[in-house]
This record gives sequence, structure tokens and C-alpha cells, in this order.
Amino acid sequence: MNKGFSAPLVLAPTPMNRKAVARTAFVGLSENSRSLLADCFRQCGIESVNVAGDAPERLKKEKFEACVLRLDEAADLVMEAARNSPSNSRCVIYGVGGNAQEAMRYSKYGINAMFVDPLERTSAMKLVRATRVLVQHEFRRYVRIPIMTEVAIIGDGRRISANSLEISSGGLSVKSAEDFSIGTNVEVSLAMMTLPRVIVRGVVSWRKPKSFGIRFDVNDERRHGLKRWIESHVEN
Repeated sequence: MNKGFSAPLVLAPTPMNRKAVARTAFVGLSENSRSLLADCFRQCGIESVNVAGDAPERLKKEKFEACVLRLDEAADLVMEAARNSPSNSRCVIYGVGGNAQEAMRYSKYGINAMFVDPLERTSAMKLVRATRVLVQHEFRRYVRIPIMTEVAIIGDGRRISANSLEISSGGLSVKSAEDFSIGTNVEVSLAMMTLPRVIVRGVVSWRKPKSFGIRFDVNDERRHGLKRWIESHVEN
């Protein structure tokens, strides 16, 4: 193939532009972590960008579809900058380090998923594949959004605390050391980012060890606020 650019080639048709590629910002990660995660995202067709220096300022101005950051003393400023940015307010946020319970201190920022630290390639790849659709905005009609926030659940004469795993307009899945029997009527209370606290009735629809799912009551009009929030999240 000719590598030169002689005059006649100027008249050649201009190739079509490539489809825009989703980008993930890496903030505060070690070189080994960046290398491992960059490979995982690359296999899913997602570019990664190491954001050094003033990360909050860059996240205010530059568009990213996702952000992976270490949950350290600087995490609050980074997530606050992203969520208050018109470009990145709904980007997918991944936390690195700690555990799900520790991540709850950041629940107001709506962390979507957690990478276990130290990173292990197989589990990291599994998480990236599970959330790829959300990052690339290839949403399904009945979208389920992975998001971590505190959930209070009342049912069967008990009140328990849980962490959300995924949420949709029709229900949610949660992780908790306690659970309810399938078919138990419950009341769910949660708040996410810009969404004021929502309380909605539901029923436990499935159970697994340390997790269970709740289907919202279609006759409870309070769920419409949650539905509008999800639709807005998807559209933006």
C-alpha cells in the first residue's frame, strides 16, 4: 500500500467518520489498575482516559460516559464535580476500593458499581461487560440501571436496611443480610441523587443468598416519580 500523499490523491473521496466511542475517565488509579481496567473497557469498545491534575475541574468541562475513581479523601470532590456538570451529571460512576457498605457514604452521588480491590481481571471484566450497555447508552426499552444507594424496606412487621443493586421503573434488586419470603408485601423508601425520597409499595418477587428483588405495585402512583427519573436518566 502506498504511504505517500501525491497530488492526485487529494481528489479521493473522504472516508466516512467513525462512530463516536464512549470514554471512561480514570481518576486516582495506580498504573497497574489503569492498565488492567483499560484492557477490560477496550474489549467492550470503550476508550479510557487517565485524568491527572485537577480532575474535578476537568470533569466539569469535558464529556465522559463513565468515571472510575478510587474511593479516597478526594473522591467527594470528583463525584460532586461530575454530578453537577451538565455534561457528566448522568455518567456511570465506578468506585474502586473498600466494600459496598463503605461505599454507602457516597450514596448521594449515585455510585453505579464497585470494583473489588485489589483488582482481579476476571471479576473486573465481568463487571465491565455487565455495565457496558449503560456506558454506551444502548438502553433497552425496560432499562435496569445499576446504582448503589441506601434502601429502607418495611414488611412482615420488620424494617431492614439494604443496598440497591439495580433499579427500573418496575422494581429493584437489593443486597442485604436480611430478607423476606417471596410474596411478602413491603414498602420501599429510597432517594437517588436529584430524586427526592420516594416511598412505594411492592412485593418480594425473588430471593437469592444475600439478595432479593421487589416488584413495584402498579397501582401505587408514587412510583411514577421514580419512572420519570429513570426516563430522564436514559434520555440524557
